[in-house]
Amino acid sequence: MKTAEDFQNGQIILIDKPLIWSSFQAVNKLKYILKRKYNLPKKFKIGHAGTLDPLATGLLIICTGKFTKKITEIQAQTKEYTGTITVGATTPSYDLETEVDANFPINHIDEELIQQTAKKFIGEIDQKPPVFSAIKKDGKRLYEHARAGEEVEIQSRKTTIYEFEITRITLPEIDFRVQCSKGTYIRSLAFDFGVALKSGAHLTALRRTKIGDYSVENAVTPEIFEKEVLSQ
Repeated sequence: MKTAEDFQNGQIILIDKPLIWSSFQAVNKLKYILKRKYNLPKKFKIGHAGTLDPLATGLLIICTGKFTKKITEIQAQTKEYTGTITVGATTPSYDLETEVDANFPINHIDEELIQQTAKKFIGEIDQKPPVFSAIKKDGKRLYEHARAGEEVEIQSRKTTIYEFEITRITLPEIDFRVQCSKGTYIRSLAFDFGVALKSGAHLTALRRTKIGDYSVENAVTPEIFEKEVLSQ
């Protein structure tokens, strides 16, 4: 049974983030549960090691107390995701947060083209973050510029794709598993994949399954975490 001291000394909690929740919401929920149960001080430290978009589910690593110092080290580890790319249409956010803004032909796309195109993304690639992202430009987050309808020039950045496996093809849907370095935007990967297929694409499902050796198989939802803590 864990004590207040355990959480202040440092714990790593693996959460399976539900759909629609922001990463910030998940951290706040745990903070509230732990403070209520253990009467922790106001300055109790808690944070997550790598944001997940609200429309993504899966592994969110939450560090407490002295272990918040490990966040940078955990964030730098290789990440694995599974998800679905839908071809034939694009959206401004590269996912389902915004409405379709253009449609493209997909008649020419077959399994061979998909598999061959996926291979082109293995290794170090140049990637532009989505306009709808939390990266800061001129003191404002990119999504703030985007929502205000402002044009922003985004610099591409280097990222590494270690594995990009196509796991199911039922056009217009393509399921995948990807292993990548820190800072990779899977939404941008979906968009660029659509361009490489001489079509368009956007991300319609995303689940983070691993960060380094940490796996979502060992994670619990915030609801289960709450039940476990309060029953102790």
